[in-house]
Amino acid sequence: MSTQPEPTAEPPGPNWLARLLTATGYMLAIPLFPMAIKIVQEYERGVIFRLGRLVGARGPGLFFIIPIVERMVKIDLRIVTMDVPRQDVITQDNVTVKVDAVIYFRVTDPEDAVVKVVDFIRATSLVAQTTLRSVLGQSDLDELLSKREQVNQRLQEIIDEATEPWGVKVTLVEVRDVGLPPEMIRVISRQAEAERDRRAKVIHAMGEFEAAEKLAEAGKVMAATPATLQLRYLQTLTEISSERHSTVIFPVPIDILGMFMRGAGGDGGGQGGSRSRVPVEKEKTEG
Repeated sequence: MSTQPEPTAEPPGPNWLARLLTATGYMLAIPLFPMAIKIVQEYERGVIFRLGRLVGARGPGLFFIIPIVERMVKIDLRIVTMDVPRQDVITQDNVTVKVDAVIYFRVTDPEDAVVKVVDFIRATSLVAQTTLRSVLGQSDLDELLSKREQVNQRLQEIIDEATEPWGVKVTLVEVRDVGLPPEMIRVISRQAEAERDRRAKVIHAMGEFEAAEKLAEAGKVMAATPATLQLRYLQTLTEISSERHSTVIFPVPIDILGMFMRGAGGDGGGQGGSRSRVPVEKEKTEG
């Protein structure tokens, strides 16, 4: 007789449970496997949360996450172009204008853009609207129309400072259109017309002044050399004769007229002198 003990059969409970769990795992892995694969484009980043806690940003490319345990939020890093709605603004000189603008921004820190603000696009839009009204309300109408670059730079700096904690970088802000009321347009037109008239009068006065200076110099030259005056007379006659006129004006030098006037004055003075001496002589004879 054999003294070896007979082998006892193992209880089937644990093996059956292991097989059941393994089969269940395979059945769950098949539908959950696509959920574990994540693909992020070059211009995107995936912010990962594990059981509600921030893990970090991943991407670009292919990576895996733990389904149900981890969750991913995609953030686009490209520049976003957004129109700022038209705003009614009262400038510093109490002029009501309608202004709209366009803003360019992008996400530089995807983790802050997800964790620190609910909707960074809407938040940036509201900040741009309030800043637009505030900055333009501190500017004059002339500054708004003529110094547009300075106003845009100031808007960009203020909005960028407000959105920096959210991981958003504002690259450019442009005031696109300034709508003026009709009466203000007429006032500006009259102002521009008056400015053009002023410039025309100043230019005309400067031309008259320069012409007077040149005429004074020409008079000095003619006074020094009287022959130039005769040459000028001849040139004037040549210009008149080249045109078809029935009347020719011949200039007479003032010196010639002066000689005649002096001669006539001398004769009159002599006669007057003889007449004045006659009564004196008669008075002497009577005395």
